[in-house]
Amino acid sequence: MEFKTALFYVFAAILILAATRVITAPNPVHAALFLVLSFFSAAAIWLLLEAEFLALVLVLVYVGAVMVLFLFVVMMLDINIDRMRKGFWGYLPLAATIGVVIVLEMSAVLLRGFWAYDLHPPATAGNIGGTKELGMLLYTQYVYAFEIAAAVLLVAIIAAVSLTLRKRKDTKHFDPSEAVRVKRNDRLRIVKMDAVSNRIVADAKNKEAP
Repeated sequence: MEFKTALFYVFAAILILAATRVITAPNPVHAALFLVLSFFSAAAIWLLLEAEFLALVLVLVYVGAVMVLFLFVVMMLDINIDRMRKGFWGYLPLAATIGVVIVLEMSAVLLRGFWAYDLHPPATAGNIGGTKELGMLLYTQYVYAFEIAAAVLLVAIIAAVSLTLRKRKDTKHFDPSEAVRVKRNDRLRIVKMDAVSNRIVADAKNKEAP
């Protein structure tokens, strides 16, 4: 076995394990971090295929932007894990059915690709990760899909801004500008009082008692 093939199997195993932990981790923050690990593993596989551009885009766009947005939204929403997991097993039959359908579809596509391997040239760096080829395809053949993806990302950005600007009843809100302009007299008041001895007070109470 070649060293490159061994690296492929290592990164593929890490990718499968990380993707499994994404859907099984009880903590949403941990699930997001496992998703970051899966993205890095997929980028390493792209590098093994000599598709450097796709690997860099995967790391910069998904890990550097999308995953930061995911973590930001998860932490801002303050998700109640116990309430989310109520009735979790009730959706298992539907989820298992959808998963089986997806596996069958991917298997059909992969098997068809293996059968038609002799009819198509193998993938090389010239037709996978080249910026010129990708640009020509994006802005000619897939221009409408590219514009739709841009619109979806724009909607996601607007939704994230709306979530951060909403007012919640269970949190305290303050104006940062007022906190910066605060003065000592607004927060602290010094009151002068005469010194009182506890012994004098006790003697006065004893005298008043019959």
